Parts: sequence; C-alpha cells; structure tokens
Amino acid sequence: MATLLYRLGRASFRRRRLVAVVWLVVLVGLGAAALTLKGPTASNFTMPGTESQRAIDLLAERFPAASGATGTIAVKAPQAGQLGTPQGQAVVNQVTQEAATLPGVVGAVDPYQVQALTPDGRYALIQVQFAGRADEVTDAQRTAYEKVGAQAEAQGWQISPGGEVLNAEPEVGSTEALGVLVAAIVLVVTFGSLVAAGMTMLNALIGVGVGMAGLYALSGAVELTGTAPILALMLGLAVGIDYSLFITSRHRQNLLDGLSPEEAVGRAVGTAGSAVVFAGATVVIALAGLAVVNIPFLTVMGLAAAGTVTVAVLVAITLAPALLGFAGRKALPRRLRRREQVAAGAPTRSGFGFRWAHWVTKLRIPVILVGLVGLGLLAVPAQDMRLALPDAATAAEGSPARVNNDLVREGFGAGFTGRLAVVVTTDSPQATQAAVPQVTALIQKTDGVLAVAPPQLDPSGRTALLGVIPKTGPTDAATETLVHDIRNHVGGIRNAEVLLTGATAIGIDVSEKLSAALPVYLLLVVGLSVLLLMLVFRSVLVPVKAALGFLLTVAATFGITVAVFQQGHLADLLGLDTPGPLVSFLPILLIGILFGLAMDYEVFLVSRMREDFVHGDTARQATINGMGHGARVVTAAALIMISVFGGFVFLDDPVIKSMGFALAIGVAIDAFVVRMAIVPAVMSLLNTAAWWIPRWLDRILPNVDVEGETLRAHLAEREPANA
Repeated sequence: MATLLYRLGRASFRRRRLVAVVWLVVLVGLGAAALTLKGPTASNFTMPGTESQRAIDLLAERFPAASGATGTIAVKAPQAGQLGTPQGQAVVNQVTQEAATLPGVVGAVDPYQVQALTPDGRYALIQVQFAGRADEVTDAQRTAYEKVGAQAEAQGWQISPGGEVLNAEPEVGSTEALGVLVAAIVLVVTFGSLVAAGMTMLNALIGVGVGMAGLYALSGAVELTGTAPILALMLGLAVGIDYSLFITSRHRQNLLDGLSPEEAVGRAVGTAGSAVVFAGATVVIALAGLAVVNIPFLTVMGLAAAGTVTVAVLVAITLAPALLGFAGRKALPRRLRRREQVAAGAPTRSGFGFRWAHWVTKLRIPVILVGLVGLGLLAVPAQDMRLALPDAATAAEGSPARVNNDLVREGFGAGFTGRLAVVVTTDSPQATQAAVPQVTALIQKTDGVLAVAPPQLDPSGRTALLGVIPKTGPTDAATETLVHDIRNHVGGIRNAEVLLTGATAIGIDVSEKLSAALPVYLLLVVGLSVLLLMLVFRSVLVPVKAALGFLLTVAATFGITVAVFQQGHLADLLGLDTPGPLVSFLPILLIGILFGLAMDYEVFLVSRMREDFVHGDTARQATINGMGHGARVVTAAALIMISVFGGFVFLDDPVIKSMGFALAIGVAIDAFVVRMAIVPAVMSLLNTAAWWIPRWLDRILPNVDVEGETLRAHLAEREPANA
C-alpha cells in the first residue's frame, strides 16, 4: 500500500493543477446538487420492532388523523379564577379557534370540553393536532403556530405554544468558527509557516465542503435526522485537518532531510498517507458498524459521518500533495527555505518529545499507576449513567419549547409534559367497545397514573386511542417503571391488541434498545481494534494494550460527561441550563468515534516505534524515538480536534453540546493521558516482549505495510531524486 500511495503522491504533485481543478469541480457540482436536491431533516426517531413503533404504524394506517405531530398551547390567565369568567372563556375560545385555523392543523381541542383546566381557574391546555409529522411541518407553519395568541398576550395573558411540532433542526452558527480559528492558530504555531498552515486548512475545508455538499445532495432521497449533518461536519472537519497535518508534517521533515519537493511529497503520502488511510478506515468501519444495532436513524448518522471521513482521506492523499506542490519550499519556515539552511533545521533528539519520552520511560511504573488510578476515579460517575431521548425540560432557557414546558409543569405538573398514548384495536367496533373499559380500569389501577382521558375512536370504530397522564416527567425513572407496568397489566386482555406509545414511550424503548446493544457494539469495536492493530504491528501485546487503553478512555469520558451533563457539576461553565439524562445514542456514538480517533494516535506513535525497532534500535530506544518524532504532531492534532469539537459546546442544543463536550474530553484523555503517557510507559515496561508474535500467526496475517518497509526497499534500489 505504501508504494502505491507513494506513486499516487508523486502523480498528484506533478499534475497538481489537474487535481486541484477536479476537486473544485466536484465541490461546485455537489454544492449545486445540494442546493437543488436538499430535502428536510427528520426529528422523529423510528424504532422497528418495538411496541411504541408498532403502535405508531398502526395509527398511521387506521387513524391517520391522530398520527401527525401534536402541539400543546399552555394558557395562563393574569389572575386565578379568570378562566371561569365569561371574559376568560372568550379569550381561550379565541385562541383555540385561531389555532384550529392555522395552516397544516387538523383541529384544536377546546380545554373546557375536556376539562384541561386547573382547579384554581388560572391554567389551561389547548391540544393541537397537525396533519403531518413534526419533520413535515414547514417553517412557515411552525412560525404561524408560535405566534398564536398575540392578541391575548396584549391583554396580559401568557400564551405559550409548545409540543413536538417545535422540534427544529439544530443550527450551526458562528460559535463553531471559534474552533476552526483555534485550529488555524495551532497549525501556524506547529508549522511556523502561514503557507503550510493555510494549505492544510484549505485542504481540510475543501474536503469537508465536498462531504457536506454530497450529504445534503442525498438528503432528498435519504431521511436524515437533524443531528446527522452536525455529526458529519464535526468529524469531517476534525479528521480532515488532522490527516492533512500528518502528511504535511512528514513532507516538511522530508524536505529538511534534503529531498526534492516531489520526492518529499511522494514519501510523505507513502508513509504518513498509509497511516492516514488505515486510521480513516478504522473510523469508517466503526461508524458503519453502527448498522449492526439495527436502528435506522443511528445507521444513517453513522453512514453520514463515515462518508465525510472517507472524503477527508481521499482529499488528504490526493489534494494535499497537489497543494504542497504549489507551495514548494514555502511549506518550510522562511529561515529554512534555502537548501544550505536545511541541514540546520533537521530534527534533533533533544526536543521536548524526546525529553518527555526519556522521563516517561524512566518513571514508567509511577506513570502507569497514576494514569490508571486517575482515569479510574474519573470513571466512577459512569455507573450512575441514565439514558433518555431529550425533552423540552432540558432545552435552552428562554426557548419556546422550554417556556411551554415550564408553564405546563407550573400549572399541571411534570406528567402533563410526557403524556402516554394507548392504542386499543380489534376486529370489530363491538369488541373495541368491550375492551376499552377493561383497559381503562387496568391503567387507572396502575401506580403512577394521574389520569386517563376518554377514548377517541377511528372512523371504523375498531381502533381507540386513550391518553394517559403519568404523575412524573418523561425522563423520570418512575415513568420508565410506569410504562413497563402498564404494558404488563394490559397485555393479557383477550381479543384485543393493546399497544403503548407516545414520545415518552418511544424514548424509553430507544434507550433500552441502545443500552442492550452497547455491550455487543463495544465488544465488536474492541475485537476489531485488536485484529486491525495485529495486522499493522505484527504483535500480540501491542493491540491488547491499545484496546485496554481505549476502554480506559471510554470509561473516563463517560464518567466526566455524566458528572457534568447528568449530575450538573460545572454545568454553568458550559452554559447548560438544566442537567438531565444523557441522550440515548451518545454512548454508542462516542464508542464508535473515539475508537477511530484513538487508533489514529496509536498508529502514528507506535508505527514509528516499530519502524525503528525492526531497523535495529533497542525496544526502549525505539519507544523514545517514536514519541520524540510523533509527540509534536500528535499534540497539535489533538489540540485541533479538541478545538473543533469544543466549538460545538457553545450551541444551545443540549444534544449537540453533550456530543461536542464528550468528544473533546475523550480526545484529550486519549491523546495526552493514554497515548502519550501510559502507552510509552507500558511499551518501555514490556521491552522486546511488546513485539512478540507467534510464527504461525505471523505467517497467516497479511502484510499491510503501514510503516512503509516495502517502500523503503523499493527506494533503496535506486538513488533518490534530489533537486
């Protein structure tokens, strides 16, 4: 592979104008396709095989009017008792009529008819039924809904529209640009050259532009959740900068060794490019592996992010050498651009990376113990981790969804924000009429139920829909228990199918299915890491050590994320208004993404250790060399990823905020604690045993040649071309 990439790098260098034009044409073409073919993103979470999803599918078939998005308008009178006066009734009726005539609305329920009023006569709830799903509601319809009750508010009433219809796609704003700005500063400091930093950043931005444009172009045919493009952007930008950084760094080192620019580019792509391809492949495999969980929205998120990472790899091994061709020797700092100055800039073994490696290997036992104990303590809060789909209670303060949620809780209690829906269906109207009272009685006897609403029947009379109000909120542990209790109580009714659904039940089903899939996926990822690293390093203990380090990273990251986002420690510093359970898909996404990124640093550091070991250095010296040559680049790469991921912490959306925070913390722990401290310490402790592999296993493993041994043999047969 290294030889093939070496030739690709030189070809891209020689035909740099053609390569640059091709990528620009691809970018413009996909950009135009994205503008014309872009479809809406979905905010619903489908979960095939679960009871809640079967109920939704049944409603869509037999009760279409009840299968669309719902809204809840909370009404608060200026004073208690006003809802019972003629003037108060007139205001509420006016708001109800206004809501019923909105575009896209099927109807609005008069709160006086269903007694959706508080005993003190101050609060009321108006239920609004839309024709389409939440993701099918247009921006114009949503805006009109948010403006309902303006006339009543002018009279001193508080009118607050809310509900799932307000679930909007998270927007990427200027705050994420801060991460990119910090990344640019890190590149300038690392390279000491505006040209090299600019080329690296330009390369990454073109890659992420192509990836995102392609993703949006496909969104008209493939349903994307609102978080899928954000995740793809987050990952594509981070790895795009990092992959270009690794190749540019190796290219500059080759220039300092006296090679011509073309030869330097070729060898950079052949060596660092091989590591980039392998590292990118691990990220793609881990993300695509989310499909094994068999959850459609998670599969789409994984594949979308995997697509942008794939583009980042392709751009790094083709466009990066082309741009470096345009830069020539300007990729070096100004003081080192002349040939006679190159030798003076050649890397020495007295830099910080070498000093750090000497210190870590000398104090390897204390370093390992401190690292293990420290990460173990950070992981402790993870044992209390709770998962749920986000609800409006954790939305940003002041947002319409949060204002509505707080007002409903204030007047009616937390249970009214997480209504459950029970679907009763039979083969005849008579059987349904007989089953509904039984179901109602059983539900009313269940602990934790506040009220059961009268049934609504579909036109055929065979399907009934019952509203159930729990005493606790959607993400409360007691509500989860209630859902299971109701299902157990109504499961034995004969001649009728009884299904429990609603946003709260869907969230519980999603969380439970993801929790069940988490150990299986973790085992798959860890097993994959051991196998892939065994192929790369021809070793048994190195892959095992890498996998154990990855588990340490994941455990500590979970612990810190739980402490901040669930328990609320230091939440104010991150602008988190209300702590709550972690979003259901965060742990499994975090495992997939951190696995790929952890393998990045493992490959870039340990491949240099193996390279020097097989060329005659002692195991200890090879460890020091690998750290000495790779520490600066890995530090820069980690800081860039932390900056990019950290930029998403400033978004108001709590889901994106938690994803950005967890990824930034995970990268920091893995890069600076695990890979740059524990790994060299363990490698030094293992000594030559680190590179042991049974002969029979060595024979059957294919040689992927990530460190470029075959390329060096090929280059040794001829004199390197020097300009």
